Amino acid sequence: MLHKKTVLASIFLGSLGFCLASTLPWNNPLVQAVELQNGKTYFLQPPTLIEAYTTIYAVNVCCATYFFKIQTAANAGVPLQTVTIAQTQGVDTVEFQLDATITYAKDASGDIPLRSKTTLNPETNTLSIVFDPPVPAGKTVMIGLRPSTNPRFDGVYLFGVNAFPTGDKPFGQFLGYGRLTFYSASVR
Repeated sequence: MLHKKTVLASIFLGSLGFCLASTLPWNNPLVQAVELQNGKTYFLQPPTLIEAYTTIYAVNVCCATYFFKIQTAANAGVPLQTVTIAQTQGVDTVEFQLDATITYAKDASGDIPLRSKTTLNPETNTLSIVFDPPVPAGKTVMIGLRPSTNPRFDGVYLFGVNAFPTGDKPFGQFLGYGRLTFYSASVR
């Protein structure tokens, strides 16, 4: 038979556990993001890089578009503010037309254009695509980058993709590598 103090302690600890669990961000629908004391914001569930592809796989030609498809989680807790893309592998360095970037959200009713601005950090050769307004959670985002020309040399080119939530000090989440393979068009 349980002692009266043991029963009371069990009830108290059980109630305390319930109260603590209900205040966790993923259990509280009013919480919009994880924000630490240092002011950094995090996604509750980070976006996912679904795929990367190009419209033209031949080397040294113009007019291609490199697409990066990103799915934001329905339970992200915070909108998507910025995506960064940096070439990490490839024999040639790809240069992009910053003002020609295409961004849109895929929806059951069609494609919805998104306003964004693309900038380049020349020191790290990293592109930053900033959405204005930020993209709500649960959306599929398409980013189309237009290179000046495809690389001059064939091979595999990797592009590291990071996503950042809204906030004064957003924490970037690495989503993976977009892999594009380019081929020589020589015919013998």
